[in-house]
Amino acid sequence: MDVIRTAGMDALVEEVLAGGHGPSPDGLTATSVFWAHHGTRLAGGTTTYLNQYVLVRAGAAFGACAFESGELDAGVCGALSGSSLGALLRDPARAVRVAALDAYLAAVRPHRGDPGAEPVTLPAGPPEVRAVARDTAIAGLLDLRRGARVALIGVVDPLVAAIRERGGVPLLCDFRQRATRWGDPVGADMGEVLATADAVVATGMTLSNGSFDTVLAHCRERGVPLVVYAQTGSAVARAFLGAGVSAVSAEPFPFSQFSADPTVLYRYRAGVAEGTVAGDSAAGAAVAEGTVAAGSAAAEGTVAGDSAAGAAVAEGVA
Repeated sequence: MDVIRTAGMDALVEEVLAGGHGPSPDGLTATSVFWAHHGTRLAGGTTTYLNQYVLVRAGAAFGACAFESGELDAGVCGALSGSSLGALLRDPARAVRVAALDAYLAAVRPHRGDPGAEPVTLPAGPPEVRAVARDTAIAGLLDLRRGARVALIGVVDPLVAAIRERGGVPLLCDFRQRATRWGDPVGADMGEVLATADAVVATGMTLSNGSFDTVLAHCRERGVPLVVYAQTGSAVARAFLGAGVSAVSAEPFPFSQFSADPTVLYRYRAGVAEGTVAGDSAAGAAVAEGTVAAGSAAAEGTVAGDSAAGAAVAEGVA
């Protein structure tokens, strides 16, 4: 069920701390706080994707948030494990707060069994196969008229290709990346691409870098559909369905890049402008019995790092 809200992530944290979404987080324990740091370069690719996540486990639920190098150190794992979720929601580090909020919302409303979720099983196989399947599922949330301008906040090259395959014209914005592998220019000014977009696709990492509320406000004000594809804060993004967010591709931990076995992501949709963002069309992704067929590869992420070395940060590269 969509929850209507008018404010952003910090207000959601306050609602949770006040008991507005279930049991008090002060009474729930973060059994484990840990982090993952890994790199991926897909076969035939020229970019190494670097990922760092802080993760919080509360009972059967995990919360996750990507972060930039230097924002946290490994000491948080020992210092915070065993804390209450309430304490983590008050932590000064934004990444810790996002991961704790994600864990809380996933615990009180698990993706598995959510009546609003469409489970999509990514097939077993090597990274390239699983990335293709995941990106087909993400692209399946877009049903664009040909020539529609799509702001992509947090650039991942395969998702650029997937938007084009659906007839969209990508408007690219990233804090670090300045060009795609095909030479498309990538700007750093979010306002510039948001101002002219017919639809917006944003990485969940906007939650971790603090730009989510800005993207959300622009989409609300202009009545533009917003799709969020999220490993970071997958349950947090879901909380804004119908309140500025039109659709979510939620991939809770453990992420597809950490397994060669079948894993599940969950797609959500809210009521949106007809012909802009909707379910799969004949030209969309093929989904049979919950398994995504092959399509364009995409992954969540904001590209960063040393371009000369081909390093980048992109969540969800399998």
